[in-house]
Amino acid sequence: MTVASMTTSASAPPIPADRATSLFRWNAALALLHGVQFLAMLFLSLAQEPMASWSITSSYLTFDTATRTLLPATRTLFELPIGVAVASFFAMSSIAHFVVAFPARGWYERRLARRQNPARWIEYAFSSSVMIVVIAMLTGIREVGTLIAIVGANAAMNLFGWSMEAANEGRDRPQWLHYIFGCIAGIVPWLVITVALLTGLTATDAAPIPGFVIAIYVSLFISFNVFAFNMVFQFRQIGRWRDYLHGERAYMLLSLFAKTLLAWQVWSGTLRP
Repeated sequence: MTVASMTTSASAPPIPADRATSLFRWNAALALLHGVQFLAMLFLSLAQEPMASWSITSSYLTFDTATRTLLPATRTLFELPIGVAVASFFAMSSIAHFVVAFPARGWYERRLARRQNPARWIEYAFSSSVMIVVIAMLTGIREVGTLIAIVGANAAMNLFGWSMEAANEGRDRPQWLHYIFGCIAGIVPWLVITVALLTGLTATDAAPIPGFVIAIYVSLFISFNVFAFNMVFQFRQIGRWRDYLHGERAYMLLSLFAKTLLAWQVWSGTLRP
C-alpha cells in the first residue's frame, strides 16, 4: 500500500447524503424489528411455567480411594433459561443498530466511507457467539469449558472480519490472510457441534435426535457461511458488491434473517407450549 493510498483512505469522501439517510432509516427500522422480537421472545419465555432451561455443567476429576484412580465427574453449575438466551441476541442487535443510527451515526458513516464497519464485527462477536452456544446446546453440548472455547473461536472469527477490513484499507488488491485465519477460527465451533450431532445420530442406546435440531444445524450452517460469501463479494467487488454499501445492507438483512430463523425454530421445537 502506497503513502498516497493511505492518505486517500484516511480522507475518504463522505458517503452521499441521500444514502446516509437511507442507511439511517435501515438501522432505525432494524433496531425496532430486533427490539420487537426481543420483547416477544422474552415475554414468551417468562410466561412459561416452569421456565424452560438447560443445565450448564463443569467437568472435573475425583479420586477414588478404593481403586486409587482418578475418575471423571461432572456437576451442574447453573440453569440457563433458553428463551432468555435467545432473546439476548435480539437485544444485542437492536442496541447495535440503535447506536449507529443515533448517537454514533457520524462515526458510523465516516467508517463506511472508508469501507469499514467495526460496530458490525463487535456486535457479531457477541450476538453470534450466543447463537452458536444455543446451537451447540441443542446438540447436547452443555460443558462450560467447551462452551467457552466455542465462544472464543466464534468471537475471534468475527474480530478477524474487523481486522480484514482495517488491514485492507486503501489497498488496490486484497490481502486475504485475515479472512483465511477467520475462516479457520470459525469452522472450529461447527466441527465440535458436528461431532456431537453425529455422535447422537449414531448412538444405539439414545432416543432419536429431533428433526428440528437437524433443521437448525443445516439452516444456520448455511446462513453463517453466506456472511463469509458476502465479504468475498465485497472485496472482489463482484457485481453490485462493488458498492460497499450494498454489502453493508446485505449484512443487515443476513443478520436479521439468521437470528429470526434460529429464534423461532428454537421456539417451535423447545419453547412452544
